[in-house]
Amino acid sequence: VTFPHDNDQCYLAHCYPFTYTDLSRFIAKLEADPATAHRMRRRTLCQTLAGNSCDLLTITAFNADPAALLARKGVLITARVHPGETQASWMMKGVIEFLTGPSLDAKILRDNFMFKIVPMLNPDGVIN
Repeated sequence: VTFPHDNDQCYLAHCYPFTYTDLSRFIAKLEADPATAHRMRRRTLCQTLAGNSCDLLTITAFNADPAALLARKGVLITARVHPGETQASWMMKGVIEFLTGPSLDAKILRDNFMFKIVPMLNPDGVIN
């Protein structure tokens, strides 16, 4: 990198940013879409020290018998423990899009597993 002027400030990123707002908008879009809303539920896992919500998503086929739901094996997926690892959010976005999507593979996974997803474990670090 060459700077044409002395004392220039330049900020370099190794990955495109993914903010807490990006995540909130993405989840809200999924919840508003009738094609995906019935495949996913969101609840607040906890409030952070700064008062932000740490979301927990559950993705599965909810139309099953309650006993069958309880018998499903669980899969826990988390991301963004370290706020600078924005690649993890892009990966997580892809995982959530796939699992809530219309493909046969996603349906088979939803029919057989209960996915518990914490897409951003450290929202305070991401925000600040």
